[in-house]
Amino acid sequence: MQRSPAKIVREYGPFPGIEQVAGVTYDGQRVWFASGDRIHALDPTTGATQRALDAAAHAGTAFDGKHLFQIAEGRIDKLDPETGRVLATIPAPGDGGNSGLAWAEGTLWVGEYKNRRIHQIDPETGAILRTIEASRFVTGVTWVDGELWHGTWEDDASDLRRIDPQSGEVLELLDLPAGVGVSGLESDGRDRFFCGGGNSGKLRVVRRPRKP
Repeated sequence: MQRSPAKIVREYGPFPGIEQVAGVTYDGQRVWFASGDRIHALDPTTGATQRALDAAAHAGTAFDGKHLFQIAEGRIDKLDPETGRVLATIPAPGDGGNSGLAWAEGTLWVGEYKNRRIHQIDPETGAILRTIEASRFVTGVTWVDGELWHGTWEDDASDLRRIDPQSGEVLELLDLPAGVGVSGLESDGRDRFFCGGGNSGKLRVVRRPRKP
């Protein structure tokens, strides 16, 4: 396993009136993050929040190229990113203990926090297609270039880890500095991870390691 310190290259926030940053996703232009009762759109170049959708937004957020998906306790809402209207709802696995959310391979990937699992689910029905066991509390989840990464936050320590999507084996690990937690996680599809900072109210950018 490769292990190295995470390189934080930028921080956004804290933002006025926003006490937490939970789920995080990226639509190719804007970073969306959940803050409990809203989903905010942020310009990653300027760091300015552009607008917000009123929505139950307690944990992970995902984008499928057209719609937002948002964990709201025991369900996952499918939202119109222009209006915030809920278009559909499916049950979430984990009895309300879910954390991260990602879109990949035409399906949703859901982190189950304290049970240390990642579920691949059908976005139409919520049916669990498969489950990957993890070794620490799971927060954000993201896919990039065929790699599955997830955040952890346990015993006041956080890291980002690339795991084998079949076995759950940890292949690569990036340690966050002491006192820095990771809630949501999303890749920009290239060399950056956007990381929610939980109750710090911050959003951080971590450099994705380059392959040799």
